[in-house]
Amino acid sequence: MAIIPKRVQSPSSINLYKQCPRRYFYSYILKYPTKPNIHLIRGNVVHNALEKFFNIELSADDEKIYKLKFTKHLKKLFNDSWTAKKKSLARLGMLNDELQFYYDESMYMLANWLNNFIEKINTDIKENGMDIISAFEKHKPHSIEEEYRDEELMVRGFVDVIHKKGEDVIVVDYKTSKKSTVTPAYQLQLGIYALLYKRKHGVPPKKVGIWFLKDREIHIDVTAEMIKEALFQIEQVHASTQTDVIADYPKKESGLCKYSTGQCDFYEVCMRQRN
Repeated sequence: MAIIPKRVQSPSSINLYKQCPRRYFYSYILKYPTKPNIHLIRGNVVHNALEKFFNIELSADDEKIYKLKFTKHLKKLFNDSWTAKKKSLARLGMLNDELQFYYDESMYMLANWLNNFIEKINTDIKENGMDIISAFEKHKPHSIEEEYRDEELMVRGFVDVIHKKGEDVIVVDYKTSKKSTVTPAYQLQLGIYALLYKRKHGVPPKKVGIWFLKDREIHIDVTAEMIKEALFQIEQVHASTQTDVIADYPKKESGLCKYSTGQCDFYEVCMRQRN
């Protein structure tokens, strides 16, 4: 048995270990390759469009046409990013109708997000007397796609969006998932972000949340217990992943091994190794 140095963990690697230690072993210890899938590619495309959206240039003349300008801008960003993934999408071997479904669904998600953003801008212009540039700057995130890395804890994460409202900080993650439910895995991810933010800035964010792009944005209060649990889970995964012995990474068989539309990337090799 070899003792493996600690690797830098992330919310995704920690949640993967909790979901199935054996899958973690194949992915991070043996480093078996994984297959691309439409959900990862689509998520990347959507995130990329949202990340670049706020680079738009506005002038006072845009006050009457900003809705159209925002829509055209976001659609172009999405189409450019989707086109850049053309080869990766082709390698999936999906039917054109299937790809069109995910394209349309992704556009719906972005339109839903944009309608929410425009509503905020519109309220500030009509009810609060703000001009388009001031309203846009008010709702523009404080930071976008920022990496938080803690060398002592050996953990890192990429935060999609950070908003500041006065002294209050809200950390938000975008999700393209079907269900608008803050699952335990999502809760842990947000807890890790809150922990990383606190260790970097000295104070925790006021809230953390998820923008479920098919539906709505959900915020939850950051608590000491949430941060404590995140730290505990980080330490537990580090302690459990410092050997290269497969038996130290037990299987956790579930419906995620094989399901109606696919299977775990390591299903075949895992089933051959019964223990």
